[in-house]
Amino acid sequence: MNVRDPFNLHRSPALSILRVTATRAAANVTQKVVEAGTQAFETGKQAVEDMSTFSVPKNVPSFTNPQRELENRVWGASGVTARSAASHSNGGVMSGMQDRVGGFFEKNRGDLPMYKDKPYSYAASRRNRSMFKRKRTFGIFGLVVIALLYFFGFFGDDAEKSVKAKDGWRWLQRPEKSGSKIDWLDRRERVKEAFTLSWDAYDRYAWGYDEFHPVSKKGRQMTPKGMGWIIVDALDTMMLMNLTSRLTHAREWLSTKLNYEQDQEVNTFETTIRMLGGLLSAHYLSTEFPDMAPLTDDDEGAAGEDLYLEKAKDLADRLMGAFESPSGIPYASVNLKTLQGIVSHDDGGASSTAEAATLQLELKYLTKLTGETFYWEKAEKVIKVIDDNGMEDGLLPIYIYAHDGHFRGDNIRLGSRGDSYYEYLIKQYLQTSKEEPIYEELWDEALAGVRKHLITYSTPSQFTVLAERPDGLHNGMSPKMDHLVCFMPGTIALGATGGLSEKEARKLPTWNKRKDEEMELARELTKTCWGMYKVMATGLAPEIAHFHIDTPPLPASAPHKSPSTFDDPENTEWQKDFIIKPADNHNLQRPETVESLFYMWRITGDEVYREWGWEMFKAFLKHTAVEDGGGFTSLSNANMLPPQTKDNMESFWLAETLKYFYLLFSPNDLIPLDKVVINTEAHIFPRFKLGKLFKTGWKRKPRGPDGKILPDPPAKVEPKVEASTEVKKVEEAKTNSGH
Repeated sequence: MNVRDPFNLHRSPALSILRVTATRAAANVTQKVVEAGTQAFETGKQAVEDMSTFSVPKNVPSFTNPQRELENRVWGASGVTARSAASHSNGGVMSGMQDRVGGFFEKNRGDLPMYKDKPYSYAASRRNRSMFKRKRTFGIFGLVVIALLYFFGFFGDDAEKSVKAKDGWRWLQRPEKSGSKIDWLDRRERVKEAFTLSWDAYDRYAWGYDEFHPVSKKGRQMTPKGMGWIIVDALDTMMLMNLTSRLTHAREWLSTKLNYEQDQEVNTFETTIRMLGGLLSAHYLSTEFPDMAPLTDDDEGAAGEDLYLEKAKDLADRLMGAFESPSGIPYASVNLKTLQGIVSHDDGGASSTAEAATLQLELKYLTKLTGETFYWEKAEKVIKVIDDNGMEDGLLPIYIYAHDGHFRGDNIRLGSRGDSYYEYLIKQYLQTSKEEPIYEELWDEALAGVRKHLITYSTPSQFTVLAERPDGLHNGMSPKMDHLVCFMPGTIALGATGGLSEKEARKLPTWNKRKDEEMELARELTKTCWGMYKVMATGLAPEIAHFHIDTPPLPASAPHKSPSTFDDPENTEWQKDFIIKPADNHNLQRPETVESLFYMWRITGDEVYREWGWEMFKAFLKHTAVEDGGGFTSLSNANMLPPQTKDNMESFWLAETLKYFYLLFSPNDLIPLDKVVINTEAHIFPRFKLGKLFKTGWKRKPRGPDGKILPDPPAKVEPKVEASTEVKKVEEAKTNSGH
């Protein structure tokens, strides 16, 4: 397989592939003719190579020949690709081309800097060529491109082009070569290409807008001036993928267009995890890992050094208005200009429990960066107010009132409105380097409650189900799992090992039987989540799955054994366990399952999680790709072929889903799990120690053996003395003194 074609599309009909490329090139012909021509030329070259009826043109260079290693050194020594402060470029035609081919050829990234995603720069000796020679070179090049386009029928019927474009993804239906060693870095490059396709479509059709509709190729703002919803959310993904020129464009927009001074109500939670989290993560990666998509304008001492942090602090100060409630529980929304907290417009005015309790990682890290402790104090008070309710076995209803800090209703679940409260318990413990054991205690209590009240098994195949209790812990169980619940197996494994590999963690004196059981639960739940993909026609999970279970439901302690594989054509009985309702069969490009696959791979080392991730990634490419360079879209129905598109690209497709695919296929030393915590939007923060400045500012109320809060001891009451007795004592004292 030639890595010049990152999705291996050349194995499909060559006409389709070149037409897709040519269509994208035509859209930008006035701006990037050289970039488009280069891509068309190279794609055409690969199509020709793979078609036995054609011969390879003699003037096409080989990028697989060992001689290329020597060529690399020549390029590196020639000065053509020199990158310095003086030669730094902020984009342009060649810079755009760089992004497309960056990193595909080099064995050692230091060999051929031209192919990294960096702004391109010419050496002086090359710039001084005569105009005649440059025009002649580009003229010959252009003729070759046009000839190839004509040869492959680019100028044919438009309707046929539309049909053939879809066929370009059919290579994904074919298995990879058996017996060959899997090249995970090559698979990672395909994830990077999927990101660039999505990002470039957004750049082309909806730049600066908060929403992108890839089918209709339109954008829409969520606020009058825009929040940078997609741009900010994707900053750290571009850094990880070394997409320098695209990051440069994004930073330019941040510095010139992003302004939070807007008379607009925004959701406190979503704005915190996506925007504040995205800015803080970008600050962390750009300062601690300067070789990731390096830019000169964020170097130490440069004017833009603190751009991300300055924007983050400005936003956080505006969000603080949401915490000005009588109880300290944040309001569901806040006005960015007036700083006024706003109660929820739904749910009886109650805030979501998950939304109120999923702000802590971001605000604590901001305190670490700025030294301003009120962010920390506001964040941790929320957890104290929640815990003071004394809910049974650490499991909470999904709504809480901001005015008094009490829960609304009895609905308990780890899906929507409940999920990330539990996630942030263990992550707060890890964020401060295990120096706040109160959060580990809360996590352990909640996880034990999950096993006691919410775990059961499906029938007939006995998949492990993390169910709901809509009417409280002592009423009926609903065998329903939101896709959102699929964050849980990875988080359980993270809690059991602290981010170390399972092999390393088992050597520690703290390892015990309970951690063994937690790892087994993590494995079982990951399999259930993967089953939600395998049961669907597209191979992409529904938003919600229901399950057949026994009556009464089996307890967590019941013997059980689920199928070892989903791929046996002789055994499809397992599919009967799943119930996919028509209202739930949409797919929103959610990241939770690939998130858990990432954690499970890093922690267990079992390659099956990588294989499942690769199969999932291929399903996304096959069924959500948009024609004519539109990127990828969510689906309104993922259980039919062809699927119905929803015409929306979620920001977390770039911020989370593709990031987790990229990390899943990366070496384990890229973002080591024992050094960082990752927020619920996949933004990366460092672990740190409390030191002298920080501390846990609250304590839990005393509990009895049943876990319930003990009543406050009665206050001591001094015995009352009768007034007449006091008067008598005074008179006696006067008599004795002689008065």
